[in-house]
Amino acid sequence: MLCIFKEITLLLENKSKFVSLRRILPILVLLLSAAFYSHAQDSRPSAPELPGKIIKTYPNPATSYITFDLQNNYQKGLTIVVYSFLGKKVYESQNVSEKTTLTLSDFNRGVYIYHLTDQTGKVMDSGKFQVSR
Repeated sequence: MLCIFKEITLLLENKSKFVSLRRILPILVLLLSAAFYSHAQDSRPSAPELPGKIIKTYPNPATSYITFDLQNNYQKGLTIVVYSFLGKKVYESQNVSEKTTLTLSDFNRGVYIYHLTDQTGKVMDSGKFQVSR
């Protein structure tokens, strides 16, 4: 970097074409030094797993079926409701078991949102899955 700085300085001494470069030189040196000495992140941090996650969906994206696997804190009387991305209710199942598989033959390609509700109607968990064909 020092060699580049010396070459630019020699060119500036000519004063013919490089007069405007003399004004820009401090800014360029600052930008170059910031680029060399910046401590950027090497990789993006992974998204933290939510502690209250009750339901796991797989495979996602799905083609022919999706499985809703209720994790810890499973209780009887839970309901799964699936909505299209536009908000239209497309599926509802009451009193679901620990592992429920939904066939996607009547589902169009797109993103769907699900809610897991308890007997009182309180949303216990929600998420989304994608149908791709």
